Amino acid sequence: MSDATQDAADQADELGRRAERSDALDVVARVGLVAYGVVHLLLGWLAVQLALGHTEKNASTTGAMHELATQPFGTALVWAVAVGMFLLVVWRVVEALFGHRDADGGDRVRKRLMSAAKAVLYGVIALSAVKVAVGSGSSGGSKGITAKVLGWPGGPWLVGAAGLVVVGYGMALVRRGWTEKFAESLETEGLVGTSGAAYLVLGKVGYIAKGVSIAIVGGLFVLAGVDHDSSEGGGLDQALQRVLQAPGGPVALVVIGLGFACYGLFCFARSRHLDR
Repeated sequence: MSDATQDAADQADELGRRAERSDALDVVARVGLVAYGVVHLLLGWLAVQLALGHTEKNASTTGAMHELATQPFGTALVWAVAVGMFLLVVWRVVEALFGHRDADGGDRVRKRLMSAAKAVLYGVIALSAVKVAVGSGSSGGSKGITAKVLGWPGGPWLVGAAGLVVVGYGMALVRRGWTEKFAESLETEGLVGTSGAAYLVLGKVGYIAKGVSIAIVGGLFVLAGVDHDSSEGGGLDQALQRVLQAPGGPVALVVIGLGFACYGLFCFARSRHLDR
């Protein structure tokens, strides 16, 4: 590598470090977290509606966007959520490229890969919101994609492996909630007093409920891979439908819905007391 190329790389890295530590990125993250909180409040509402017998509701992020679009000034609200989610993408991309400098070696790589994965997830939600805002968003699930992948050589193995990854992520969220590790994302001011205790409860319940739901989604993909049947797979809505059909399903679904709402409220608390 020439000296000029090395100098340019060093300058780019230094700019990235400054961006990652900047107050502007704090604002970006805080606004994005508010949008993410709104999405989870809507998911909680849809899950409860599903438990109450409103089976026409689609309890997914796309369904949440459709629900928001039906409200007064709905299209503007959906656009606002889309912008907020894109801001979260910016935050996580910068973090994936230049962040986690307090970690070393493999731990830093792992954290940066996780930030990159979160950027992809937020991007999917943002694009879903944009599609709904412009009137082209479908409220359907992910069975079509699953069917295509199952048709590939080794497709069932890919679907099953993806399902195991999703299950692992869901269990990681449950663990993060149970151990209250999420509290690391709050500054000290957000952990003291009555409000701090409330934030911990919201985070604990929210992370566990969200983790369980995601693990169920992953389990459905594993079943789809094992049975070579795309109808076994699906997204969050399909997973919650499975919960509804189980013994005590409506009660469990209400609990999960309230958990999603708790996670949404925790996102608001995190936006206010963010510690990056």
